[in-house]
Amino acid sequence: MDIASIGTALLPLAFLACPVGMILMMVFMAKGMGGGKKDTQQADSGEINQLRAEHERLATEVERLERERAGEREPAAS
Repeated sequence: MDIASIGTALLPLAFLACPVGMILMMVFMAKGMGGGKKDTQQADSGEINQLRAEHERLATEVERLERERAGEREPAAS
């Protein structure tokens, strides 16, 4: 077997290497993305709860400051 016949025999394999590699990457990436959904949802739920608590704390603080500010304005307006 000479080098030219080996090259001719490997040519179809060279053309198939890229598409086969792409298909394998897509399969592995799809498995990787689908497998972590449960953990992500639990983390999102915890983060949402933290954000809600922070929102309530800030809303309470805003109300307190608005009452304080309104209280300062009333005596000055009299």
